[in-house]
Amino acid sequence: MRILVDADACPVNDIIIRVAKKYSLKAIFITDTAHVLSSHDENVEVLIMDKGRDSVDFALINRLEKGDVVITGDYGVATMALARGAYVLNHNGKRYTNENIDFMLMNRHIARAIRQSGGKTPRIKKRTIEQNNWFEDGLVNLIAEHLNE
Repeated sequence: MRILVDADACPVNDIIIRVAKKYSLKAIFITDTAHVLSSHDENVEVLIMDKGRDSVDFALINRLEKGDVVITGDYGVATMALARGAYVLNHNGKRYTNENIDFMLMNRHIARAIRQSGGKTPRIKKRTIEQNNWFEDGLVNLIAEHLNE
């Protein structure tokens, strides 16, 4: 089990590194040249892809192995990762599953249609400590649940 991170603008990198170290898991952060990441931790690898539409997404999916954990806020990446047998979390610790991903994709489609027609959708609020705690709890629970499979 490894942790692969869609690291473009990921707000929970430090938590991921801490949890990966605690469980002796490798964490692979994949980003593009527009984002700067570095880590000197032996469990952490940072891969930098060329800037381009979906370059990070495809690099992550191409490196994915069944049973890996994927951290992403992108429903498309989550869908592909689930199809490859990964466990997927968003940045708030919510699990993407085969049972809920279609609903999330439909909501994304509806929100996009509303915006394209001139409507407004809710703005993303500033990140809270509570969201970080939810993420860490979700990641730890997922790892503990699946580590010994």
